[in-house]
Amino acid sequence: MRSYLLVKTNPSSRNRDGFTLVELLVVISIIGILIGMLLPAVQQVREAARRTACANNLRQIGLATLNYESAFQKFPASWQLPYANNLGSGPTTGWSTQALILPFLEQGNLFDNVNFNLGYGDQPPISIGGETRRLQATRIPTYLCASEVKDEMRFKNDEPYHYPLNYGGNAGTWFVFNPASNSVGQGTLCTNRKLSMGAITDGTSNTLFWGEVKAYTPYFRNAAISGNIPMPSDPALISGLGGDFKSNSGHTEWVDGRAHQTSFTTTFTPNTVVPHVIGNQQYDVDWTNQQEGKSMTAITYASVTSRSYHPGGVNTSRCDGSVQFETSNIDLPIWQALSTRNGREVFSED
Repeated sequence: MRSYLLVKTNPSSRNRDGFTLVELLVVISIIGILIGMLLPAVQQVREAARRTACANNLRQIGLATLNYESAFQKFPASWQLPYANNLGSGPTTGWSTQALILPFLEQGNLFDNVNFNLGYGDQPPISIGGETRRLQATRIPTYLCASEVKDEMRFKNDEPYHYPLNYGGNAGTWFVFNPASNSVGQGTLCTNRKLSMGAITDGTSNTLFWGEVKAYTPYFRNAAISGNIPMPSDPALISGLGGDFKSNSGHTEWVDGRAHQTSFTTTFTPNTVVPHVIGNQQYDVDWTNQQEGKSMTAITYASVTSRSYHPGGVNTSRCDGSVQFETSNIDLPIWQALSTRNGREVFSED
């Protein structure tokens, strides 16, 4: 006769082969929390790297402009007429500083393909490396910030047409150019005029050279308001000045020397929102009273705000070649004083 021995076991002493569902959920929750804590730090590191790369671009552009001055004893104009044109000979497309300094940015091959007797709009296609394309559609890496969200070709009729940029020259505070008198504003890179180093009497370390701008900026142009226009103090007033509205093409043409394409002004501090509303869509806009080269009577005033995707401010360069990060909350009088070459302002920066 068989006998059986009944043995009771303690369930907690059994060997387990895996996690319970509760334990698995706890582990997943902990991992999620750690990832949530880590991602902002990773993003901050990436943005710091992008901001550093952006500063390096500005340093190269600033040094290229200074090397141009060393070679020709003058700074390049912000808007230069084709060699074969005269001011008043009719509407024309003027070349940008960005185009003129190409040889000093290791873009000599591209520069050698440019015919400066023609406006950029009349430039025939160029051939580089066996590829034929429009000069204007060439991507210049040094002119683009790594934080730019629309580093992409601008198309027209499904054809590559222009490539944008993220660095504009200092065109002063508000007044840019009077074609009737050929007078220019207080910036360091001026319309149809090449300044000497001696023109910067405020000191090269106290004067802005270049600053960041956003590609594909909405803007108004050619309101053609006659006479003198006082500089607005309220960004909300800009929209009411009117003109032809372009929803996304400002700072998309690195060859074009007009202020709304390749410059900035200090009417407002960096990253100031200049609102314009159409329907339910709000835009952050620039404004130009008259495109340079389009009129011999209407004065070019411009509110072209320096903007970036860097949190808290914009990278800038000064006329001594240094690069500094200017915060969005910089005092407006200081920001405007930095943009004048001979304003004789006395100020200090903390």
